Amino acid sequence: MAINQNHLFEELDGVKCAIVEKNALTERVEFLRRLLVYNGYTVVVTPSPPPKAAPAPAPAAATASTAAAPTSAPAAATAAPAAPVAASTSGEAPPTVPPLAPVASAPPPAPASPAAAPTPVSAAPASFTIGVTDVTFNPTNAIFGRLLRTPDGHVVTLAYWQQKDKESHDEVPYFE
Repeated sequence: MAINQNHLFEELDGVKCAIVEKNALTERVEFLRRLLVYNGYTVVVTPSPPPKAAPAPAPAAATASTAAAPTSAPAAATAAPAAPVAASTSGEAPPTVPPLAPVASAPPPAPASPAAAPTPVSAAPASFTIGVTDVTFNPTNAIFGRLLRTPDGHVVTLAYWQQKDKESHDEVPYFE
């Protein structure tokens, strides 16, 4: 569990790691790997999981027809049992909750022609999660605490870390 959102860590390839960056592209991974290895960190890189797709909305005609149709006995028998309701102390019978009707799912539409079929996505992952095995590492503290060095001996600045500058200009304060 992270201390806060600024100090994330998780298990990457079976190793507990401090997260340096998530959803990084290949060029970014190589840049950070070279920089962090030069500074003495063991870097672990894993493919990022694909983004979660939003659930497809149910068609309005299918939901209206299942809601208007009366519940049949076989459908009620296959539905999950209703949750138990606490008995009332006044002696009245507890209200019964009707079981939910199952929602019919429509098969996915078939492509119109082979030419219209989507092309398969390449097997290479598009983004990666970068971590270091030192769980005390925090990228923000490392940059603004001036703890990282470039291979040419300069202090890593925020612009260099974000790859806005090709070389680190550590003589210029970051707050100006």
